[in-house]
Amino acid sequence: MASIQSMFLFLSGFIVISLAAKQVGKYFKDYKLPLISGFLFTGIIAGPYVLGLIGSDAVKSLSFIDQISLAFIAFIAGSEIYVEEFRSLFKSIRKVTAFMAVTTLTVVATVIFLFSDQIPFMGAMSLLERIGVSLLAGGILCAISPSSTVAVIKELRAKGPFTQISLGVTVFMDVIVVTLFAFNSSIVDAIFKDVGFNLWFLITLILEIGASVVLGIAVGKLMCVVTGLRIPPKVKAITYLVMGYMVFSGTHFFEEFMHHQFAIEVVFEPLLICMIASFFVSNRSENRDEFLTIMEKTSMPIYVIFFTLTGASLNLELLSSVWAIALTIFIARVGGLFVGSFAGGMLDGQKAKVSSRFWMSFITQAGVGLGLAKEVSVSFPEWGDEFATLVISVIVINQILGPAFFKFAIISLKESHTRKSDSLYEGKRKAVIFGISGQSATLALQLKSHHWKVKIACPRRDEVEEVMNSEIEVHPLPDFELSTIRELGAEKAGAFVFMLSDDENYVLCEHIYEHYGEATMIVLLNERANYDKFKELGCLIVSPSTAIISLLDHFVRSPSGASLLLGMEDKQDIVDITVRNPNLYGVYLKDMRLPLDVLIVSLHRHGRNLDVHGNIKFQVGDIVTIVGSEESLEDVTIRFGV
Repeated sequence: MASIQSMFLFLSGFIVISLAAKQVGKYFKDYKLPLISGFLFTGIIAGPYVLGLIGSDAVKSLSFIDQISLAFIAFIAGSEIYVEEFRSLFKSIRKVTAFMAVTTLTVVATVIFLFSDQIPFMGAMSLLERIGVSLLAGGILCAISPSSTVAVIKELRAKGPFTQISLGVTVFMDVIVVTLFAFNSSIVDAIFKDVGFNLWFLITLILEIGASVVLGIAVGKLMCVVTGLRIPPKVKAITYLVMGYMVFSGTHFFEEFMHHQFAIEVVFEPLLICMIASFFVSNRSENRDEFLTIMEKTSMPIYVIFFTLTGASLNLELLSSVWAIALTIFIARVGGLFVGSFAGGMLDGQKAKVSSRFWMSFITQAGVGLGLAKEVSVSFPEWGDEFATLVISVIVINQILGPAFFKFAIISLKESHTRKSDSLYEGKRKAVIFGISGQSATLALQLKSHHWKVKIACPRRDEVEEVMNSEIEVHPLPDFELSTIRELGAEKAGAFVFMLSDDENYVLCEHIYEHYGEATMIVLLNERANYDKFKELGCLIVSPSTAIISLLDHFVRSPSGASLLLGMEDKQDIVDITVRNPNLYGVYLKDMRLPLDVLIVSLHRHGRNLDVHGNIKFQVGDIVTIVGSEESLEDVTIRFGV
């Protein structure tokens, strides 16, 4: 009873500290530092070596939080592996990943082994034990952070072969690292328990990995059932957390049971089981989008408590004595990343400029690397805490410096598409308005507020002088010849609005139709009788005599839809995006991992609108009309290609 009360007190205090850690993380983010650095920092300050708010006893009592968090981190890692998105690049991803994994593991493990005499917890180990621990650390430090990689890509709105291959390698490296960890940890466990290495040991090891994969698929099927239930998302999230904890506690219980009852060492890898389970749901479940949304929304509180507790468990005395070695390991890891990624890129046929920058994409580390380090501290209590401290110190350096290197690589290869005044969403965000009036000036200002670059052209100079506005670029239109239209930069415009007389509008529309056919033409119609001839040119026609009635009609029948169309809904928008990403060619709409608050309302292809349904396949050049939040629309724009 006393132990339960103590654990409750520890948990209550830890929750309060975690809330503080969340705020500290926001301050770190304001200074362009990773969120998790703030969480770790808070844990260190509150831990036993500084303020003592989280003592050593509390850290041990809260070990179940580690297990829940580790399971969920593995779920997140598995959910990010969506085969359809990387199928066309799999050959390139495979080569870069394979070479980089081998070189990084070799270089890092070698450096750690060479410095083992200076690492306190390795000093008394035998030669074989040092080799095993070095390989274990080298494998963990091969991990890369998908979350950090995606964050940089979103920030820079990056798109291109370098970005796509980097993201693919980052995601698939998690699978290799977790599988490698399962092998290495089993080998290290056998070394420290003095189990002989023979053919039977190798067969047993392979069978254990295979059994972990089978268990992962079984858990994945169970998660698919949960995902398909009509219950609140929060209940599903809690169910996933419970399932993850049961995987960890169940595998450990089974290992202990087999050891005590039959003197047999059977080791399942819970992280691999959880990753396979999440991968199965992400690629096989019909409710994949909801599952991914739940993962994303639940990740932040999990990261807060996990990294805060990790910071509290760091051994600062050891950290102060091995910081120079940690820095050396960081440099060695960067060297291994460079050699492996460069070799893999060149073998794949990438340009030297691209291959020489791949290593900058793979420095960042976070969830999976930290999770594996914590798993070692649980599996090997004699020296695991010291091991985790050394590895985590290297990971923190990687996480702080990695994003800056990745940003530099993307910008130097010109794959960054950061927001400009005329480039918020896909398409040419420039418009030319013909005709000056209160309406045209108001329209120009409205378009500018949505990051369009707008010019107004008018044939009457006296009207030009009347509507001079420093915010509006006004040009005279002395005639209606094609050369005059070109002087306005018509080839760079994505839309033309005609607000002159019908005859003047028609002459201009014919020029635009013949020479800039892809541009959007909007005509403010004066006489209903001229409707058909403008329609033949593919113009979008607004008739003042019927526009207000039609608008009121839509407000009555669909107030939400009309409000959204007019931009009256806060932080919601409707945009046209052109599909330019060749990797989406032939991909079914139902296989696209779109945010849940995004809706595709129409698809325009080769001059006609197609019915939107799950079995429609995307083609390069499709114009897709999408409704959603501004943040999600920008995210979708990056995926469809700029």
